[in-house]
Amino acid sequence: MSSDFHHVLSLNAEQRYNFMLKQVAETNKIWILTDEHGCVMLNTEDEDCVPVWPGEEFANEWATGEWSGCSPMAIELSEWKARWTDGLTGDEVEVVAFPSSEEEGFILSPQEFEQDLTRKDR
Repeated sequence: MSSDFHHVLSLNAEQRYNFMLKQVAETNKIWILTDEHGCVMLNTEDEDCVPVWPGEEFANEWATGEWSGCSPMAIELSEWKARWTDGLTGDEVEVVAFPSSEEEGFILSPQEFEQDLTRKDR
């Protein structure tokens, strides 16, 4: 792992979120973790969330402990916009952007996430 990788992981939730938006703009990919049941979900007291990452290595770093059987999977940005935003909204599932190993991440609605992803001023 590079020092850049560890530096990014040490950023706070908002800084990691901004990093993620820039990475997704460059790669046109959003990364999730999957297992034999589908997409990994996190549950807080108030909501169900789908964790997303800016790159395979970051998703893989999170695939430990109870998630050690999970694999990173890329979703093209166009597919995310076409299917995931409305699907997650319909299922009342939030997005947790780039959680760290402490499980802290930026929680927002699928629509807010898509709006941030499509902003042109990045």
